[in-house]
Amino acid sequence: MTQWIESSTGGRDRGPRAIARAWVEVLTRPKRFFRSAVAPGDQAPGLVFAMSVVLVEELVRYLLVADAYPVVAGQRTLSAVLWLGVAVVLVAPAALHLTAALETVLLMPFVSERAGISQTVQTIAYSAAPCAFAGVPIPEVRALCGFYAATLLAVGVATIHDTSVERAALASLVPAALVFGVGFRTFDAVETLLRQWYII
Repeated sequence: MTQWIESSTGGRDRGPRAIARAWVEVLTRPKRFFRSAVAPGDQAPGLVFAMSVVLVEELVRYLLVADAYPVVAGQRTLSAVLWLGVAVVLVAPAALHLTAALETVLLMPFVSERAGISQTVQTIAYSAAPCAFAGVPIPEVRALCGFYAATLLAVGVATIHDTSVERAALASLVPAALVFGVGFRTFDAVETLLRQWYII
């Protein structure tokens, strides 16, 4: 039976250097990374990684995009800290775990012997690595980040749950759309590009 809490075995090292190393590895050698770094019950490094990606993305967005956040009581800096905190501490962990639960349900028709939810949580978290650049207000960059992240998710799910990339991609379609398309605004970037190219 799939469990939310499992005994931790293996997994990633902790600390800023470990996060940076994981970021480089998952971008450059995803199959090897998912095979060696994702371990049962070891959600903490993945969760911290995802929160770090959101922090960088939202901080870049705040610095480069005018009026990125609503200003509360005329306090621009304090408002930014508040909204950054909400995005990183509340929204990111909740979205990660809810999406992992959805991914697990969607995998059922495709994979009979699945890995645990904790491994799915880590897979989604590390797949978000390209989205560290999604705060850059250039639609081409934001679109590329989202599509790259969705590809990493399919590769990661295939590796962790021992299935084909095609099946993993089908099972990951909705989670990728929610996390990367909506959460990291890839859909907005694609819509902007289509308008620029006079397609819509």
